[in-house]
Amino acid sequence: MQQSSRSQQRRDWVSRNWDGEFQLAPASADASFRSYWRITGENRQLILMDAPPDREDCRPFVSVARRLRDAGLHAPEILVADLDQGFLLLEDLGSRLYSDALVEASRDKVETLYQDALSALAHIQRIDPRGLPPYDNALLDQEMELFPQWLLQRHLRRPLSSGEQIEWNLLKRELIASALDQPRVFVHRDYHCRNLMVVSRHNPGIMDFQDAMHGPVTYDLVSLLRDCYVTWPQDRVSVWCEQFRRQQQPDISAEQWQRWFDLMGFQRHLKAAGIFCRLNHRDGKDGYLKDIPRTLNYTRQVCRLYPQFSWFDELLDEVLPRLEPGSAPG
Repeated sequence: MQQSSRSQQRRDWVSRNWDGEFQLAPASADASFRSYWRITGENRQLILMDAPPDREDCRPFVSVARRLRDAGLHAPEILVADLDQGFLLLEDLGSRLYSDALVEASRDKVETLYQDALSALAHIQRIDPRGLPPYDNALLDQEMELFPQWLLQRHLRRPLSSGEQIEWNLLKRELIASALDQPRVFVHRDYHCRNLMVVSRHNPGIMDFQDAMHGPVTYDLVSLLRDCYVTWPQDRVSVWCEQFRRQQQPDISAEQWQRWFDLMGFQRHLKAAGIFCRLNHRDGKDGYLKDIPRTLNYTRQVCRLYPQFSWFDELLDEVLPRLEPGSAPG
């Protein structure tokens, strides 16, 4: 569907579901084909989620939103859902992202924001995950393959050598085994500072949960604490990580928990780096390229703790300088 016709369809749909005059303006960007629009009228403000049905399916969003809200979490209330046309009318959670608030926050305020996010995550993990897709071997492997496919081959034109391919397969096998060894819970799957909103009631507001799955217990924790968009000192991350273990999984040893956390982050950051390159080359969204060095520096931290990954650390010595802003990729 052409953009102009979709734009008209969007306005027509709002007109049928809104009393009185309104203004429609972009509310936020998204890495998917979804877009969010703020509808403003007299004494009222809501959000329109536009998910073109030939590109996106609104049903998981509706289903997961209901489950989060039933658990007392602050997902947006869905006021109108038109699944056939791909339009949802949502409660407006405001415009203050965690990512913005954290830049300006004092140390005490940062601590409060993260305690709220960790508390909400604990509630998420207590939701019955039955009916969610499984985060299984095949998907974990598929996600990691985004790294050599899109970052190495497409972006840098630097495929793995035959020897590196052997090491890569061993690395994937170890990361997958670690992920599948963990207790399995309800996983938001994109729980980070750009999907959390600072709200006055039941903080945080939670967004972009439509890809929720039944998967590893450390997945959302590492998404939050080793965030692709903001970095905290390792000692601070360790305190938050250990606090969550003591409160939520006290029967798991600190050593086992840390290993799961480290290797889960390795898997996620490989995936994220590949996705950032795919967004650039396939979708024309180059704004995520600047986040790749931060994302891969997390993998470097893990490599230096686990000797079996030293070969990947050497690969990063070659790759990271070519990923810095202003460097020519190919």
